[in-house]
Amino acid sequence: MTPSPADRGGSDDPFAEIGDPVLAVADKRRRLVAVAGAHEDDEAKTVGVFHVTDRARRRWLLSSQYPVNAMAFHPNLPLLAVGSGEYDGGYAFEGELLLVHLETGTVLSLIEHHLGRQVLALEWLNHQDLRVLMAPPDDYKDGKAHVEGHRAMVRRADWTAVGAESLTGRDLAGPRVAAPRPDHREAARQAVARLSSPPTGRHRTG
Repeated sequence: MTPSPADRGGSDDPFAEIGDPVLAVADKRRRLVAVAGAHEDDEAKTVGVFHVTDRARRRWLLSSQYPVNAMAFHPNLPLLAVGSGEYDGGYAFEGELLLVHLETGTVLSLIEHHLGRQVLALEWLNHQDLRVLMAPPDDYKDGKAHVEGHRAMVRRADWTAVGAESLTGRDLAGPRVAAPRPDHREAARQAVARLSSPPTGRHRTG
């Protein structure tokens, strides 16, 4: 994932470079919103991180190698976890678990294996524990590989100190569970529409 710096020119439409929104998550405490979007018929490989006050202003624009399926802001630290991936069409579910440092724009790919894993869902349970839902590594002789996956709990004392390619197969081991692939597109479009057209204040009349 490659970052571009903030939109300091104050574009009239800060979401223009995102494309069609497919996923949006918010950090209300920091007034941040992350939006993943797709261009034309392409998959969702663009992520924008925005600071929202009276209007949305882009802080970072990121480009992912794989389609983005999940995002989650860390509850305390200036970090955004991004899960991406897809089925290669014939065997493997490839992808990445990315960690975006929101103050610097640094992006780390955390999974050690060269094919990674298709990450389907992410949830910070507290400041140390990240729950990760992944597709199976492949669908070889696995009739439920496209509807089930593995849920892992990854614990790190300090996520700001986590290095690239530091998550091993042991870190990502977990029970087999149902793994739905929900479509967040409509909710993301509505979220971006609200941010693009904030409600105007009502003026009192005498």
